[in-house]
Amino acid sequence: MSALTKPVLTAKEAVSDVHDHSVLLAGGFGGAGYPLELFEALADRGVRGLTLVCLNGGQGEVGAARLIIDGAIEKLVCSYPLGPDDRAIREAVESGRLDMELMPQGTLAEAVRAGGAGLGGVLTRTGLGTVFARGREVVTVGGTDYLLEPPIRGQVAFVRAHEADRWGNLRYRFSQQNFNPLMAMAADVTIAYVDQIVHSGLDPEAVHTPGVFVDRLVVAGGA
Repeated sequence: MSALTKPVLTAKEAVSDVHDHSVLLAGGFGGAGYPLELFEALADRGVRGLTLVCLNGGQGEVGAARLIIDGAIEKLVCSYPLGPDDRAIREAVESGRLDMELMPQGTLAEAVRAGGAGLGGVLTRTGLGTVFARGREVVTVGGTDYLLEPPIRGQVAFVRAHEADRWGNLRYRFSQQNFNPLMAMAADVTIAYVDQIVHSGLDPEAVHTPGVFVDRLVVAGGA
């Protein structure tokens, strides 16, 4: 196997070295592009003390919601925590088991992008003069005030894509492109759950996430 070829693993194998107290980034826009199977495999491991950065915290009792119910997630950083079935998150926050930090969706996306691009942070006017700005540094540029949002990086990222090739290049479908490309760039190890592997290689013009940002592949239905 070439050193550039990415290992194709089962979900259980791919998450086997995700440690307690890791910062986990996860793609997904609602149900679109959500790496459910990777969350389920991680929940089976019984890890603890995780910080999860994502758009929303899951619904019902599966995926990220299952990790919250099990007490695996210590802190949730997200934009949209509540949905049609938000009981798990609501009960965890109200009982003090879960620390939750809310971020505007665009600010969250830009902070993760900054982490992936090696930038020192993001200047934004979103939230300025509101409770969101409490305790945050304000930077003045050209006479205009901005909030300084630090970059976000993680030890591990879970992403969901439609196709990959053996070098780890990814192609997303439709709303899968929301957050997944950003999360893939901002972690030390990125695990991609994909529908299929194109063994002949993806058309370079169709690549959304280059394989240099992807470390492991998990294929739907098994390795």
